[in-house]
Amino acid sequence: MAISLSVVLLLAIILVVLMRGGNLKAGPAVVAILFGFFLASTGMADDIQRFLNSIAETINSIRF
Repeated sequence: MAISLSVVLLLAIILVVLMRGGNLKAGPAVVAILFGFFLASTGMADDIQRFLNSIAETINSIRF
């Protein structure tokens, strides 16, 4: 839960920065948000979640 909330917050910040910088207009941003919303309710949602979890675990296992 904490990882998905962090990812959502990070993506929201990136979206706001892109919109304020003029690199992304409001229309395409709304389309991207709706795409993500509807993608979350498809059968691919579990695969995407597993993929993101594996990336997070990989990053977490890196030792400096």
